[in-house]
Amino acid sequence: MSEFDADVIIAGAGMAGATLALSLHRAGLTPLLIDPVVFDAQLAPTFDGRASAIAYAAFRQWKALGLGEDLAPKAQRIEQILVTDGKAPGAAAAGAGPFWLRFDSAEIEGRTDGEPLGYLLENRHIRAALAAAVEEAGIEVLAPARVAEAAFDPRAAAVTLDSGRTLRAPLLVGAEGRGSVVRAAAGIGAIGWDYPQSGVVATVRMARDHQGVAHEFFLPGGPFAVLPLTGNRASLVWTESRARAQALKTARPEIFHAHLQRRFGDHLGEATLDGPVFTYPLSLQLAERLSAHRVALLGDAAHGVHPIAGQGLNLGLKGAAALAEVIVEASRLGEDFGSEAVLERYAAWRRFDTATLSAGMDAFVRLFSNDNPLLRLARGAGMAAVNRIGPARRFFMHQAGGAVGDLPRLLRGETL
Repeated sequence: MSEFDADVIIAGAGMAGATLALSLHRAGLTPLLIDPVVFDAQLAPTFDGRASAIAYAAFRQWKALGLGEDLAPKAQRIEQILVTDGKAPGAAAAGAGPFWLRFDSAEIEGRTDGEPLGYLLENRHIRAALAAAVEEAGIEVLAPARVAEAAFDPRAAAVTLDSGRTLRAPLLVGAEGRGSVVRAAAGIGAIGWDYPQSGVVATVRMARDHQGVAHEFFLPGGPFAVLPLTGNRASLVWTESRARAQALKTARPEIFHAHLQRRFGDHLGEATLDGPVFTYPLSLQLAERLSAHRVALLGDAAHGVHPIAGQGLNLGLKGAAALAEVIVEASRLGEDFGSEAVLERYAAWRRFDTATLSAGMDAFVRLFSNDNPLLRLARGAGMAAVNRIGPARRFFMHQAGGAVGDLPRLLRGETL
């Protein structure tokens, strides 16, 4: 360590980057986090109004890292997911249209301690638990600080901050989002495209008990999701054209409420807005590679997907578990964990799953965000078939739960 400032420098102290840092620290390595926003600012309710659907395998990872006790009281179990396809606005309830699909946690085989389909957690609560764990672990965090440049030589990655300070480590991880400076410095390109949509995100309180049921209702303009939160609240992810999304964000409360009730229907009674309205542009972006010499990409720096199935953060958490395992095992064997040969193990582990899930989400968006009668018939027939075939339905539940394929140890609930 005499010539290095850390074993691993992680650019980006978001949810994936902080999870990776904790995983490495618990295994005896020395990570260093860099982020342009201090943790206190990231915890403010106005910083990020989103909630995340956390796969049950990803939640095992946080339990293995010691975050389960902090997160459990704030995590709403998802016991069922109800998907409805229709033209008219209204509640996503069975019988609302000819085509619907139901997933039930009771059908999942091999669950640990009665795991649900997943958990709904507000991002601010996830960030708070991670920030507390990082601080308790004594992991060094440089914030506010930004990576201005990065260079790579045979032995190390060198990072220059916007303050002019230079840091060195055997490995640099780019986890600082879609505009990753680390990715660009490593010469790794990205492909993707924008969707003509924005996500309108808001939290509402409901008059009736949501019973842990997540609703996904598909309208021709895009999906409308009602995701259950603790305290009989719900996080709404409402996909609209960019112009309509901006109009909703700036609308007077009574106007927003009228549009909300029209979309929301009456299956959970009156919904009242609880907090500010946020809008987020939607796009797809994939890095051409997940690693290179002395550098690995993680989270949105590696892949940014449409939120239609809530898999974006889960992809990042899977990546954090796989990368941590590769680094720790290589370190214990005395290998150079920043070498391209070692990092290719991480890339190979995550490449197929990342590409197929991203392509699947893109196809899903295009299939459901339209009113073409032939496509409506085809997707309705597909939903009806899956609803009637138990093994197919259970496969999709395992896939959404992150429990398919060669799982890293942390996703099995094991420590490194």
